[in-house]
Amino acid sequence: MRNLGPFARRTAILQLIALGTLSAVLLSACGSSTTSAPSLDTKSFDTKSWSSVESGAKDQTVNWYMYGGDEELNKFVNGYVTDELKRDGVTLNQVKINDTSEAINKVIGEKQAGKNSDGSVDAIWTNGANFATGVQSRLWYCGWDRNLPNARFVNFDSPSITNDFGVPVAGCESAWQQANSALVYNSAKLTPKDVASMSSLLAWVKASPGHFTYPALPDFTGSMAVRSVLYDTMGGPAALSGAFDETKYNAQAAPLWKRLNDIAPSLWRGGTTYPTSETATEKLYADGEISAYMTYGPGAVGNSVSKGQFPSSTREAVPAGGNIANVSFLSIPYNASHKAAALLLANVLQDPKTQLALYKAEGAYPAIDLSKTDDATRKNFAAVPNSPSVLSLADLTRNAQPELASAYISRIEKDWKTRVLQK
Repeated sequence: MRNLGPFARRTAILQLIALGTLSAVLLSACGSSTTSAPSLDTKSFDTKSWSSVESGAKDQTVNWYMYGGDEELNKFVNGYVTDELKRDGVTLNQVKINDTSEAINKVIGEKQAGKNSDGSVDAIWTNGANFATGVQSRLWYCGWDRNLPNARFVNFDSPSITNDFGVPVAGCESAWQQANSALVYNSAKLTPKDVASMSSLLAWVKASPGHFTYPALPDFTGSMAVRSVLYDTMGGPAALSGAFDETKYNAQAAPLWKRLNDIAPSLWRGGTTYPTSETATEKLYADGEISAYMTYGPGAVGNSVSKGQFPSSTREAVPAGGNIANVSFLSIPYNASHKAAALLLANVLQDPKTQLALYKAEGAYPAIDLSKTDDATRKNFAAVPNSPSVLSLADLTRNAQPELASAYISRIEKDWKTRVLQK
């Protein structure tokens, strides 16, 4: 879901594997917000009355479980976001975790123990398989996302907002930032022609052995790199749209494995080993061992250049066919002790001022629709200095492609281990 670029490090927490036909099960289960367990904490406030929510949240502490490995994001959460919530009498407690499944498993454990109120988890940074697992296990408090005052800035017509890796959001989470993948490369080593398409990039990889790699799956960014090759191989994601289909998958995956195995001997260390994370991949790039890698956090690359960690010749590209994009969400467990405070947190995160501050601090792209904001807000976003190493938001989003359903991603990650890693 920098980390890795900070976002890619953060999204690397999406490791919980959904097998077989999970996506089909989830899609049938998610027809409406009634898929969640009922709220047991609505007595203190009315979700349709924001003044009631604010009153109910007063003096509460909201426990937000989220990936804690990104220090810049931690500073933002414990600085800007914490200060904003204090204005409403809410204390933010960031609970740092290494993997979102830790929070999911905690809620599942409480549910199994019959703890259907006074839960210890108030909010979770979710997307992809971890959200899907929560839907399947009926963990989410739902029906509130459009009641947030700042929801007026969200484009609910966007499939990336209404669906989370093929699973309908159905009012069970709210968007707070978006990620767009990109190729990061050293322009002193690669030409624009080399990065014009995935085919030209892979041709460069074979002609320049040892200078490209990607993290071992199921690292989320490594998985994205493999799916980027898959999208190029099958001409876009449409061939695998919808719920998991074994026949379709086998037909599209066969040429993918052939293509990946074809370039494997030309990867870093001859493809005999892969970095364990994008953090490790970024270090290889910073040390000059590789000359290109793929990231979910293109906005953070400029900071690495300005700090002297990356060469000044660093640039980004979106190969022909587009780039994979997704959205990060905030979910509230059905048994959360402090739902009102969690709703205030969700609303603060969607505030255009917060979105702008996050963009400045992290290079994280807004989840809100800037066309729904006022002229001053749009001008403030446009005025943020853009590093020559980083593509503009317009360039990154012009041809963004949706994620596949979680079951496809889980299957790709599982099969990669036997079809590529062990070859």
